[in-house]
Amino acid sequence: MRQRSVFDIIGPVMVGPSSSHTAGAARLGALARAIAGAEVRSAEVVLHGSFASTGRGHGTDVALVAGLLGLAPDDPRIPEAKALAEKAGMRVSFAEGDLGDVHPNTARITVVTVDGARVLVQGSSLGAGDVEVTLIDDFPVRLTGELPALGVVHHDQPGVVAAVSARLAADVINIASMQVFRERRGARALMIIETDGPVPDETAAGISALPGVIAARSVPAV
Repeated sequence: MRQRSVFDIIGPVMVGPSSSHTAGAARLGALARAIAGAEVRSAEVVLHGSFASTGRGHGTDVALVAGLLGLAPDDPRIPEAKALAEKAGMRVSFAEGDLGDVHPNTARITVVTVDGARVLVQGSSLGAGDVEVTLIDDFPVRLTGELPALGVVHHDQPGVVAAVSARLAADVINIASMQVFRERRGARALMIIETDGPVPDETAAGISALPGVIAARSVPAV
C-alpha cells in the first residue's frame, strides 16, 4: 500500500477548482499524450459517470485538453487550454457514454498524433490528483504516471521478458515494477515496466530491435 503523504490530506498544487475533476483530469490528458509518444493532432474523449454529469462545471473538459497539450496541473494557462489547442491546430471532441463497471471519474481518450499514430487510453481520476490508466488499446493495464515507464509491445514467446530486463540492467536502469498482459497465448503482449529513472530514447530503440519485440516506447512520469 502506498504511504500517505501530506498532499493526500491538503491536496496537490494545482489550478482548481477540483483535485479529481481538474488536477486529475489534467494528469490523465498528459499521461495519454505521454503514452502516445508525440504531440496530439486530435482526440476524441468519452466522459463517464461523474466526469459526464458534473465534469464540465468543474472544468474537466478544459483540464483534459490542457493535459493533452502537455500542461502541468498547476500551469496557470489551464483555463485558456481550449483556445491554446485551437491556436495549435489540435482538435478535441467530447461525448458522454457508459464505459461499464469503472470508476465514476473515468475518461476514454482516443488520440491521433502528428505522426498519424492512433492510441486509445482509458483512465480514472482517483482523488487528490492521483490517476490510474486501466486500458491502452486492447490491453488492460495499471499505470499511475508517478514513475517513468517503458511500454513494450511484443510477441508472446519465451525469452522476450528476460531480454528486455537484461537490456535495462545493462543500461543501469532499475525496474520498480513490471506487468505483462497478452491478448492470448502466443499472440501479442504488452509489458509495462515502471523504472526508478527515465528510460533514454536510445535504450527504448535498442529494446525495439530485440527479437520478438514489435515496439518500445519510453513514457515519462507526469
